[in-house]
Amino acid sequence: MSRKKKTSSKRRMAGPVPKGLPPNCLTKSLLKKHNFTNSQRRVVITGYGMITPLGKNTEETFENASNGRSGIDFISSFETKGLPCRIGGEVDDACLNNNSENSQAQRLEKFSSRALKLLRIATLEAVQQAKLNKVTNREKIGVSIGTHGDNPKVEDMMFLHKFYDGNGNWDMKRLTQAGGYSYLKFFRRKPDVAASILSKLFNCKGHNFSLVSACAAGSQAIGEAYKVIQEGKCDVMIAGGGEATLDFTGLMGFVLLKALTEKYKTPQTASRPFDRRRNGFVLSEGAGVVILEELEHARSRGIPISGELFGYGSSADAYRITDTHPKGEGAKIAMRRALEDASISSDNIDCINAHGTSTQQNDLTETRAIKEIFGEKAEGIPVYSNKSMLGHTIAAAGAIEFILTLIGINRSILLPTINYDHPDPKCDLDYVPNEARSKKHRKAISNSFGFGGQNSCLCLGEYEK
Repeated sequence: MSRKKKTSSKRRMAGPVPKGLPPNCLTKSLLKKHNFTNSQRRVVITGYGMITPLGKNTEETFENASNGRSGIDFISSFETKGLPCRIGGEVDDACLNNNSENSQAQRLEKFSSRALKLLRIATLEAVQQAKLNKVTNREKIGVSIGTHGDNPKVEDMMFLHKFYDGNGNWDMKRLTQAGGYSYLKFFRRKPDVAASILSKLFNCKGHNFSLVSACAAGSQAIGEAYKVIQEGKCDVMIAGGGEATLDFTGLMGFVLLKALTEKYKTPQTASRPFDRRRNGFVLSEGAGVVILEELEHARSRGIPISGELFGYGSSADAYRITDTHPKGEGAKIAMRRALEDASISSDNIDCINAHGTSTQQNDLTETRAIKEIFGEKAEGIPVYSNKSMLGHTIAAAGAIEFILTLIGINRSILLPTINYDHPDPKCDLDYVPNEARSKKHRKAISNSFGFGGQNSCLCLGEYEK
C-alpha cells in the first residue's frame, strides 16, 4: 500500500536568479543546481470582499462582470456641466447603508470618509467569510491598506476662505466662533485613517500599514502584507485598497492631466482598453479587501481556502512623475520579480489580469512588457482588463482585480475586455474581447502600474494541498 506524500506549509523558494537567466528558466533542475533552499511560509486567501460600481458585494460584481456589463454612467453626485469628461463609475449611495455593522462601527461613522465607508463594507464581507472573529491571538492579525483619503470639498474650501482677508491674514477667532469647520473634516482626509480605523473596528493589533502609491496602492498593500506573513511577523493580514475621489476636485485633477477619456458615444462604451480608439481612462470608486493567512494557521482553524498567493514584485520606473516608461521597464521588472519570488516559470502562467487603463500609452507599453517577459508564448496567453467594465478605481484597482482573478480561477471563467471593437495592430495579444470565456486556468498574474511609475505584480493561483 503506497503512503501519501506529506505536504508542507513551507514552499521551496528561489533566491536571486543568476544573472543572464530569464524567469522562464526557473526549472526544478535549475533550483537544485543552484541550491535554492530558502523556505518561506505559504500564504493563502481565506476571505475576500468588495463594493464597486458593478455591485454591492463580490458575488454581484463578478456576476455582472462575467456578463460583460458596464458600471460606467453619467456622474450624478456633483455638477459636471461644462467639463470635458462627465462620466465615471459611481457606487450607489444605497449600498453604503450597511445595517449588519455593529454598534462600534456606528460610533466610528463620524470618523469615516466615503472611501473608508467603502472599505468597511468590503472588509466586513471578507472578515465574515474568513470567520476572523474566532481567531484569539489578535496581536498576530495586521492591516495593510492602500488608499489616498478624501479630497477637500469645494464647499469646505469656500467656507475657509471667508476668514482670509487677502493680505496674508487669517481671522482664526471668527473662524472658531463660526463653528462651521470641524477637525474631523481634516482627519477624514488623512490616508492613514483607514488602516487605523479598520484595525480598531476588527481588533487587529499586529502590523499596520498605509500605502499611498496611486494605482499600485491596493496591489502593493496585498504584496507587502504577504511578505509580513512570510516573515512570521503576523499570521493573518487584512489587505486591500479603497478609493472615493470621484468628486469635482479629483476629476479636475485628471482632466488637467489630460488622462481621462473625452470622446465617447455613451458612458458604457467609453472605457476600451487595448482598442485602437481608446483615448483615456474613466475615473471610478470602490474597495476590495482580502484576508491573507499563513497556511498552517488556516488549516488549524479548518477554514476553507480560496487560493494561494505565490509571489509579489514591485518596482519604480524612475522616469517621469506622470508618465510610465515608454518601454515598460518598470512593468517588466515587477512582473519578473513576481515570477522569481514565486519560483514559477512564465510558461506556467495561464492568464494575465492587465492594468489595462484604456490610455494610449499604458496599453501599448503593457503589451510590449508582456511580450518581452513571456516571449513567443505571449500570443497564446489571455490578457484581459476589468477596467473596461469598472473604470479605474485607482487605489482600489489592484485589490479588486486580484479578487476577480481569483474567482475566475476557481470558476474557470476568464472575464472579458468589453468595448474591444477596433483591433490595434500595435496591441496584438488575446484580450478576451467582449465576452467571458470558459477555460480552466490555474495560475495568473495581476498587474497594477501607477502614476509616477509605481508598479506592482501579484502571482496567484489555485491552492494545492
